[in-house]
Amino acid sequence: MASLISVQGPLFQYQATTVPEYAQFKVATINEGLCSLSSYNRRDFFKISLITKGNSELFYANRGIKINRPALVFTNRLVPYAWEANDAEEASGYFCVFTEEFLQAGGRMESLQESSLYKPGGNPVYFLNDAQVGYIESLFARMRNDVDSEYVYKYEMLRSQLMLIIHEAIKMQPASAFFPLPNAASRITKLFLNLLENQYPVESAQHKPNLKKASDYADKLSVHVNHLNAAVQGITGKSTTMHLNERTLAEAKSLLIHTTWSVGEIAYSLGFEYASYFNNFFKKLAGITPLAYRKII
Repeated sequence: MASLISVQGPLFQYQATTVPEYAQFKVATINEGLCSLSSYNRRDFFKISLITKGNSELFYANRGIKINRPALVFTNRLVPYAWEANDAEEASGYFCVFTEEFLQAGGRMESLQESSLYKPGGNPVYFLNDAQVGYIESLFARMRNDVDSEYVYKYEMLRSQLMLIIHEAIKMQPASAFFPLPNAASRITKLFLNLLENQYPVESAQHKPNLKKASDYADKLSVHVNHLNAAVQGITGKSTTMHLNERTLAEAKSLLIHTTWSVGEIAYSLGFEYASYFNNFFKKLAGITPLAYRKII
């Protein structure tokens, strides 16, 4: 089965930048060949998809839902999922990606992470009747036209249209026809590893990770931490903690090589409260201190 919409990860970079509005919002038709979204797989982007035609399934850690009729779907990179389509070429509709900053620039709403549309364990799929399809499709079509216009206030228009879609969904009753997955352990493990990888690269010395412990990842996957640990251990032969430590160590080595940040800055960006904790962690796993490692590379 092919992925309905495929995107690639962000380019590796360390300099934090102020993101212009045109880079905070993008809208396209599904399977639109002219629209490249290679830079929109970042963890701070939210996504809304309008599916008007197609047969697909949305999978989370231990549950899935069939999307075989018009639907509005809300996803984001911090709640791992897999979307598979039996007939990707036949799929039609629209999707948009945007940052929380894009909406809040207009003082529009509180945190999207806490909203019913995007929270872990929520129901992100809203099946639509004919009237709802017509209305929401017209909003997406307007956004698709407006985003390429030269109108000086187009981003205010886009924010307004996006908010209409969000509020229309909030008024609806979400779908609840989830089914259990027979291969839940494998899928939980895959989504855990994807979520772990999505925390990197660290792009700023001021970065403070939200996910540090196995329980943090379990919360995002809407499973008990013991269930996550058992699944990961059973599938990979490594504990969840071992995966976390190995990936943190790999990022620490990369930061020591490719940046001029101090050891304290690197420690903070990786979630260590004190530089001494980071030193002990690094020496235990790498057999050498961070400063010594930087000198010999």
